[in-house]
Amino acid sequence: MIVLIARTDLLLYFINQTPDENGDIMLSTSTPISRRQFLRKSAQWTIGLLGTAGLSGIYSRWIEPYWMEVNPITITLAKLPPSFNGFRIVHFSDLHLGVDSKPEHLSELVEQVWQIQPDLLCFTGDLLDHSTAYIPEAVALLSQLRAPFGQLAILGNHDAFGNRRSVTRGLSEAGFHVLHNEHAALRKGKDAIYVAGIDDPWVGKPNIRQALLDIPEEACTTLLAHEPDFADEYGQLAVDLQLSGHSHGGQVRLPFIGTLYTPPHGGKYSAGLYQIPNSRLQVYTTRGIGTTRLPVRFNCRPELTLITLAKADLQH
Repeated sequence: MIVLIARTDLLLYFINQTPDENGDIMLSTSTPISRRQFLRKSAQWTIGLLGTAGLSGIYSRWIEPYWMEVNPITITLAKLPPSFNGFRIVHFSDLHLGVDSKPEHLSELVEQVWQIQPDLLCFTGDLLDHSTAYIPEAVALLSQLRAPFGQLAILGNHDAFGNRRSVTRGLSEAGFHVLHNEHAALRKGKDAIYVAGIDDPWVGKPNIRQALLDIPEEACTTLLAHEPDFADEYGQLAVDLQLSGHSHGGQVRLPFIGTLYTPPHGGKYSAGLYQIPNSRLQVYTTRGIGTTRLPVRFNCRPELTLITLAKADLQH
């Protein structure tokens, strides 16, 4: 991509030059170049541009979308009980199983989870792209994933569009507890942390108050919510960490420019860790596993996130 931009700038430089009385174009080094040489060079540059574009297209379509990155990150939480210091969560999202992201492409995900052996698995929605025909294969895939403190999931906007019952049933058959405006308590002795999950905030029927009902105010609480930008609405609630997907990180992130497109409610907190202003809430948005709309990724690899929770006053 950088080569393409550089060559384009050089071509524009020549086009804007004025030939001298002999019909030559002078470079900044005062080296003359004839029109014939200029045309020959222009043809070479054009071929180079087309070749670069072709290679970029091949890479973006057939390589990067299947080149998963395991991204480890430590997140410090002030209210985390000491016994949960070092607790590890594998967070993944947006499988979008369908024509362009089939279950057989996800064998690496299973292998990585086996190697990591996390304490908890959290899936933040969009199991399918559209068709429910892939649910049996999805169940076979997800059934291989297990963690000591369980497997928790929520629905995304694609799951909620007419697929709600099928996706919920499929995730349940695979051993995932689907959190519909409810929470789960994870206990170590007398200590506990809570994971709440809400129906898709954009197109579903979310009820954050119901999801947090009966969780102690001073408890350490993680929220699973598909669209990350709703964190601004949840910032004044008793939630410490929000895990989200939805944005895919933009799928295409150009150097010096950033994302070309993010979906509604996925542009403000599109990828990575953010602190919500004037709030105890942090939000982590994963780039997801699959693709949607266009089956391409550039500078935005699929992400399997390994989150290690740390208590603030135990950090050195």
